[in-house]
Amino acid sequence: MAKKILMLVGDFTEDYETMVPFQALSMLGYQVDAVCPDKKAGDVVATAVHDFLGEQTYTELRGHNFALTADFDAVKTADYEGLFITGGRAPEYIRLNARVIEIVQEFFKDKKPVAAICHGPQILTAAGVLKGLKATAYPAVGPDITLAGGTYVEIDADKAVVDANLATSPAWPGNTAILVEFIKLLGAKIEI
Repeated sequence: MAKKILMLVGDFTEDYETMVPFQALSMLGYQVDAVCPDKKAGDVVATAVHDFLGEQTYTELRGHNFALTADFDAVKTADYEGLFITGGRAPEYIRLNARVIEIVQEFFKDKKPVAAICHGPQILTAAGVLKGLKATAYPAVGPDITLAGGTYVEIDADKAVVDANLATSPAWPGNTAILVEFIKLLGAKIEI
């Protein structure tokens, strides 16, 4: 039986921050259960592609439809080795769901590996799990990390920060870095 990873997504999750980790973790043999509040396996969420085209903030374009692989209401955190929280606009609204907050708190209580990219740490701040931890995020989320009692670390977008059971990265250019660190936290070994 494959080891399982839970992936929290929602409508307008960032495309690369969802598709790349989902495919990479699946390729490594993990069963990735991608879930969204109020949705079931087979339902889809819309993704968004974020890029910098010269404005002061990112531009958002419509991405793909991403099919969920499990039912949100059936999630039992004891069944999972780790949690991956995608970015985009989804975190700002799925963090309003009480069960999303409970799920995150349960992973931290059990000291299981957690990865959060870009705006994903908005869910961590809402869950109150960042006190005393170093984390990074999309720069606009930095003040949220600080207000939640964490230490915001400003790094290049293609890097990752690890503290205890948590791996974070500022944006999709950091997919490789955050996945390498998350896989280490999971205790997996990749031999090339």
